[in-house]
Amino acid sequence: MAFGRKNQVEEEIVTKDTKIWCCTAEDCKGWIRDNFKSSDSPLCPLCKSEMESQTKELQVLENPHPIMKS
Repeated sequence: MAFGRKNQVEEEIVTKDTKIWCCTAEDCKGWIRDNFKSSDSPLCPLCKSEMESQTKELQVLENPHPIMKS
């Protein structure tokens, strides 16, 4: 018997190649999606190092409050 479980409908997770910014510091694993960045050349939110643009396959997320448009 399972208490508190509701019938859950499984939804397919949609992914696509997404532009991201990765930290350039060797010992930091910080990254951020392009549509969630706060400036044209963002700094790492974890260590404040410079970041570089890359692409990664990620689950599709929409930013309901975009700050910057690319």
